Amino acid sequence: MNSLVQIIEPEGILDSTKSAEFQHQVEQSVESGVDTILVDFRQVTFMDSSGLGALVKALKTVNAAEVKFFLCSVNEQVGMLFELTSMDDYFTILSDRQEFTQQLNNSA
Repeated sequence: MNSLVQIIEPEGILDSTKSAEFQHQVEQSVESGVDTILVDFRQVTFMDSSGLGALVKALKTVNAAEVKFFLCSVNEQVGMLFELTSMDDYFTILSDRQEFTQQLNNSA
């Protein structure tokens, strides 16, 4: 079974100025009929509570549509934000795209 995967690559600072754009990307991906969304944080340098809020909203959107949702390549600051808020319990956070590919292959 082939999985339709959408990779979203936010850049720079994920805060209130970019939250709406990020949420729009997630909604468009869900509407296009993808099975899986990967948010690659490789280019994100900083994320604040607004960015985290956008991710929580995105998680609710994808869960309602039964779309798998993964995050990868989070830096130390973003990882710490997830840990301090215990949000790492709700998101599947992978080290990089290679681990994501392995995860997909294992679930196929």
